[in-house]
Amino acid sequence: MTEAQTRPALPDHLAADPSSPHHVAAVFEHDIGIRFNDKERFDVEEYCVSEGWVKVPAGKTRDRKGRPLLITLKGKVEAFYK
Repeated sequence: MTEAQTRPALPDHLAADPSSPHHVAAVFEHDIGIRFNDKERFDVEEYCVSEGWVKVPAGKTRDRKGRPLLITLKGKVEAFYK
């Protein structure tokens, strides 16, 4: 139980990209999982629980800065600690 108390609360909007204003480094020190439409996804780059969307890479395509091109999927989003 003490480990669960040291974890920060999962934010409503979280991004994996460190340059994003929605990136919270303390959350990424622990294993987190994302359930999208009742299936666990392992490729989520950004999510928002209240608005119900996730951003995932669109295959192997890259933008001009070399980052993966992201597409937005809408549905039921749950974030949890593993």
